Amino acid sequence: MISFVRLRTVAAALLSVASLAACSSDDGPTTPPVVANGSLVVTVSGLPSGAGAAVTVTGPNAYSQTATASTTLSVAPGSYTVAAAQVTSNNVRYNATITGSPATVTSNGSTTVTVAYSVTANPTIVLSGSIAASRTLTADTNWVLRGFVYVNSGATLTIRPGTRIVGDSTALGSALFILRGARIDAQGTEAAPIVFTSQRSAGNRSPGDWGGLVIVGNARNNRTGNIIVEGSDGSVVGANPAGVVYTGGTVDTDNSGTLRYVRVEFAGYATLPDAELNSFTFAAVGSGTTFEYLQSMSGLDDAFEWFGGTVDGKYLVSYESGDDHFDTSEGYRGRNQFVIAYQSTFITPRAGAGAISADPQGLEVDGCNGGGCTAPAGGNAQSSGANDGLWTMNVFANYTLIGTGAATTPTNGGVGAVLRRGTGGYYINGVIARWARQAVSMRDSTTNNRFQADSLIFKNNYLAENGVQNSGVFFDPTGTNFGQEAAFTARGSTNAVAAAGVTAASLFGALPAGSATTTAADFNWLPATDSPIATGGLSTFAADPRIAARVGTFITPTAYRGAAAPGGTRWWANWTNYARN
Repeated sequence: MISFVRLRTVAAALLSVASLAACSSDDGPTTPPVVANGSLVVTVSGLPSGAGAAVTVTGPNAYSQTATASTTLSVAPGSYTVAAAQVTSNNVRYNATITGSPATVTSNGSTTVTVAYSVTANPTIVLSGSIAASRTLTADTNWVLRGFVYVNSGATLTIRPGTRIVGDSTALGSALFILRGARIDAQGTEAAPIVFTSQRSAGNRSPGDWGGLVIVGNARNNRTGNIIVEGSDGSVVGANPAGVVYTGGTVDTDNSGTLRYVRVEFAGYATLPDAELNSFTFAAVGSGTTFEYLQSMSGLDDAFEWFGGTVDGKYLVSYESGDDHFDTSEGYRGRNQFVIAYQSTFITPRAGAGAISADPQGLEVDGCNGGGCTAPAGGNAQSSGANDGLWTMNVFANYTLIGTGAATTPTNGGVGAVLRRGTGGYYINGVIARWARQAVSMRDSTTNNRFQADSLIFKNNYLAENGVQNSGVFFDPTGTNFGQEAAFTARGSTNAVAAAGVTAASLFGALPAGSATTTAADFNWLPATDSPIATGGLSTFAADPRIAARVGTFITPTAYRGAAAPGGTRWWANWTNYARN
């Protein structure tokens, strides 16, 4: 009985299996459900027009997508992460706040993630001590010079367009030194100049708020011994008590780098009596260096000063200087063309930073002065370098020098061009106007020696509205110094003296009388219609081999006088600035 039951049970089981197999064969394969994509909506806000976002979306199966603006992405269901990097636009940084990430996207569903950018404060970095390795300064960082900062030999300091560098207002005399063997690569643009300026706010700034920019090269000059840059041994934070030596150079083609579209504002500091830092100091800088589109604004001492060297320059602007606008000495043999100086007042320096000079001039050019100036064999100390060609033999062409007019000048100042201490040099196609004492002075017999030897040429210049404090005399008065008008006429200098009543303002498209609210729009240095400076320039150098040899191909002859061509480009526009405080 038991065996019969078991057999019946086994048979029933076999019949069941057969039935299931038959059913499975009849139904066919099962189709998996269809999974549809969903939408991930990324909205971006807060960036200025023209700025692109930096959004990255990542998700399943190594999904990665970037977005520069609001977008809708079709993605497979899953979890997605949205990230946004910092964006810099017009030197302003923007950080993002993200809402809704990570986001879960479902089939046929829509999920939104918001990316809201807002302005974030640019970081501030203090530069101090020495920069021993190459470094780059960018416009999205606030840079502060604290004390004397040295870029050491072998290092290059690169500064990007639009970068702003300020001198620490709590460390008076802060300055940047590009030492011999180092380089600076500061190439701004017309739209984004590089600016060295005061740390204090507009309206509270003063000449002497910080030290200035000093570049030391390896070109020759005409002083012997270890002569240091003026003011480099002063009691300033980080200063080397021994100072910075600039003599002893041997390579006239030395390259200290490039300055292009660079402004230096409210600089010039007296670290010691008679030891002042300038806005721009160029000590023994070589001809491999490039200087173009540079402005000094409201500096306490000289705007531009060259101590020897051979560097050339074009498009230089000096506005309201505490001392000379352009000061050269010690065998400087560089060439400069398209140069503007404007002085309407004598600015007030920052307390404790020094004093306004007693003899501010437009151009002040020396052969050599001070220790280490050696006399030629059998002669007097008319200029160091007489035996090896190291006279001061600079060239200034197409310059416009405007003085204070009737404003009272310091004791010995107010001269458009002072040539002294055995200098040579060529001064051609210039305009000198509104200088209260006189237009030009040739101070001593040693300079007259150069003049008589035809290594000092003052030619094809136009002089107007000068000498209001000196009985209207434009040149050295008879019996004093050596720069009388008759002396220049005798040398065939072909300078033009404006008739009485011809004003400086009448020469140009627009020339302000001068005020604290002067702006770039107030200046138009192009010659006015029918202006006498639109003609009269030395338009060829072929007739004078001395000039041709000295200027080479760097200086372009012009039929006009002054810093701008009739109907030409306003090359000073857009990147210069005009302020007294």
